[in-house]
Amino acid sequence: MSRVASFEIEYLQYLGPDGRLVRDDLPEFARDRRSLVELFKQMLYVRTFDTKSVALQRTGKLGTYASCLGHEAAHIGIGSAMQYDDVFAPSYREYGAQIVRGVKPRDILMYWGGDERGNDFSGPPHDYPWCVPIGTQCLHAAGAALAFKLRGEPRVAVTCVGDGGSSKTDTYAAINSAGAYTLPFVLCIINNQWAISVPRKSQTGAQTLAQKGLAGGLDCLQVDGNDIIAVRAAMDHAIQRARNGHGGSVLELVTYRLSDHTTADDARRYRDDAEVKAAWEREPMSRLRTFLISEGVWNETEEAAWKEECGRRVDEEVNAYLETKVQPVEVMFDYLYAELPADLQAQRADALKWEGR
Repeated sequence: MSRVASFEIEYLQYLGPDGRLVRDDLPEFARDRRSLVELFKQMLYVRTFDTKSVALQRTGKLGTYASCLGHEAAHIGIGSAMQYDDVFAPSYREYGAQIVRGVKPRDILMYWGGDERGNDFSGPPHDYPWCVPIGTQCLHAAGAALAFKLRGEPRVAVTCVGDGGSSKTDTYAAINSAGAYTLPFVLCIINNQWAISVPRKSQTGAQTLAQKGLAGGLDCLQVDGNDIIAVRAAMDHAIQRARNGHGGSVLELVTYRLSDHTTADDARRYRDDAEVKAAWEREPMSRLRTFLISEGVWNETEEAAWKEECGRRVDEEVNAYLETKVQPVEVMFDYLYAELPADLQAQRADALKWEGR
């Protein structure tokens, strides 16, 4: 037999878990240490917001919430690489990418508080709303990418899916479309090792998740998702390829979900403490902090001051969310149909009657 094709998946990492560089050919943005400080500050802000959001849910002031603890490097790396005119199609956990793109934390809180006005968020109005149906956002992004190509627009569609979602047919269909039509499309598979309670090893036989893009003819790379330098560098490369007409990419960002799946979950039922403890040794914040301190561009005093500022900003967003007036009951009817069916008109009238109006 003769070989007709061969493939390999490369792995990208710059900053090891101990905060030391594992290679010296840093991308241009990382050579400016102050730019890394800004990325670290954004990560710390998102972690502050995330901690506060969980506390709000635990005290009955927020609905079910999906924490992003441990994903800060992956999410900030994705969002910071994008241009305003690009399109982001998130799933439901990528707050860091959204905040970098201009979405306000109060919008996120409104969404998880059950108020759909949160989907009418600040930031790019062409970005897609949160998408809980697993994998369908990948098709949305592929469709946007096709529109960009047909219109001749130098824009890129970026989407995220989890390790579990990477096994969905929607995801594979998006990959195939991106390859068949050479679309400006970047799929980030955020491999946090757990699809709710299903471990990575149990939901696919693939050696890597990055290789799932090979069958579609996409450029594929596995990245240390806890290393923001690597994530940002991989995103810069993938977006540049897409914008220049060279097609789509699949990036597997290897990280770990340090929290429960959502606040409705108790991960202690299906994973042991030793695994989580080991994952904390590889988390993204500590390695970047160690590196910045060793480079003399960050210190404990600056971090304490920034944490205080993050707390102030987050409290401001929380107060804005809590002070938002609840919509009247009739809006659940008023924005569903151009013309409300007769039976729903009767239900609307009953709802108003029950409220004494």
